[in-house]
Amino acid sequence: MSADALAPYILADDSARQALEVVRSVGPFGAYIAAGFIRNRVWNSFYKPKRAHVIADTDVAYFDRNDLSLATEQGFEQALERECAGQEWQVRNQARMHEKAGDPPYPSISEALAHWPETATAVAVRLNADDRLEILAPFGLDDLLAHRLRPTPAIIRRDRTIFDVRVVQKGWLERWPNDELVN
Repeated sequence: MSADALAPYILADDSARQALEVVRSVGPFGAYIAAGFIRNRVWNSFYKPKRAHVIADTDVAYFDRNDLSLATEQGFEQALERECAGQEWQVRNQARMHEKAGDPPYPSISEALAHWPETATAVAVRLNADDRLEILAPFGLDDLLAHRLRPTPAIIRRDRTIFDVRVVQKGWLERWPNDELVN
């Protein structure tokens, strides 16, 4: 899977590039930015005029089995907020997120992403040392780039209503009326 497909949506946006640089410099080692940070930028671009970019928070995902402490996550959030004031950060160690879902431990960050509710949200990006975009997308980019809302297999197995409630509560079909809802 090539990062080239996402680069125009992410790297051309100065605020997105700045957020990625800040995460690389003061965030957890190997961290990615995920979820609405990516999805909203891509889906907003499908409308003319381009929709305003609104994000409640910036989701930072990393994987560290050796430190599952909430205090560590909060420390990273504070460091990110100091570097990028005015942006709300949500830092989560995906090595502990299986507990919230009632799943066995996830072996990797990619496997944790595969348990997120929507395929188009289960996409993460980071800047490597060469300023190139790296992506994780356990379901690929097709749903994201096709403007498609689809539950992940893990959510279908666990409780499909999690997906259905999120679609309604977040107002995605109102915000992006061209979304294709896939059951």
